[in-house]
Amino acid sequence: MIELRHLRALTTLRETGSMVRAAERLHLTQSALSHLFREMEDRHQQALFIRKSRPLRFTSAGLRLLQLADDVLPRVAVAQRDLARLASGQAGRLNIAIECHSCYQWLMPTLDAYRDDWPEVELDLSSGFHFAPLPALVRGDLDLVVTSNPDPSLKGIHYAPLFSFEMCLAVSRKHPLAASKWVTPQDLENEVQITYPVERERLDIFQHFLDPAGIEPASVRTAELTVMMVQLVVSGRGVCALPNWALYEYLQKGLVSQLRLGKSGLWSTLYAAVRDEMRDQAFLQDFLSTARDTCFANLNGVRTATTTTV
Repeated sequence: MIELRHLRALTTLRETGSMVRAAERLHLTQSALSHLFREMEDRHQQALFIRKSRPLRFTSAGLRLLQLADDVLPRVAVAQRDLARLASGQAGRLNIAIECHSCYQWLMPTLDAYRDDWPEVELDLSSGFHFAPLPALVRGDLDLVVTSNPDPSLKGIHYAPLFSFEMCLAVSRKHPLAASKWVTPQDLENEVQITYPVERERLDIFQHFLDPAGIEPASVRTAELTVMMVQLVVSGRGVCALPNWALYEYLQKGLVSQLRLGKSGLWSTLYAAVRDEMRDQAFLQDFLSTARDTCFANLNGVRTATTTTV
């Protein structure tokens, strides 16, 4: 018998291209996922994919099951969404604020897909850069805040992880550091740090990298848009820290070099902060699911967040 969990496992493997990443996404151990695939192959008496192939290649049997998954899983998702709407009512309000300039890259496609599925939900989007969005969430002025800086002191707030990402340093291809794989805080002491125009304590490069080491850059320059920051880097006017997925398109074009912040890299998690009383609302849960699916399908280098609450 073909089960939905089998189809989901195969599609996740296709999306990630790796047993390790697929197990992580499915919240399984790699051993448990391998056992699941072996069970499927024993049942159908044939291999589903070529192990140790790079990139991963599926057999004819695996491709047939993926074809089935592409047909069945979206229909199951629609049915589940319809049942949720019937159980909890279709109308609602979702006022969203974001604390991440580069988040528009995945948030807008998420909102487009969500509007099609929940046309009765009133959606509103605002920037959280010029006010404190988390206190506004507590007051009820907002319903969801996208943030990488949770505040555990605020009561009644649940932080649902969306995904984890690596903050990386972008430097000019001609920069002396361009040949390095990673940098230390001391390497940035004489650099112009280009950032978004937000408070220093909301920037990972300062909060988690430079400040703990007591390092101050030569100067700080701000730019409103990611493309403006990258252009300044390309012209040799400074360096900037951006999420790995936001840098991907510029790396593909050969415009900049990407370096890790520290030998192990600087990883962060993006959360959707919601009030406790809203966290079980069907329209909110489906928004979170849509956001995660959109991110994992379209963003390069993101991982399943291992932290569930803050």
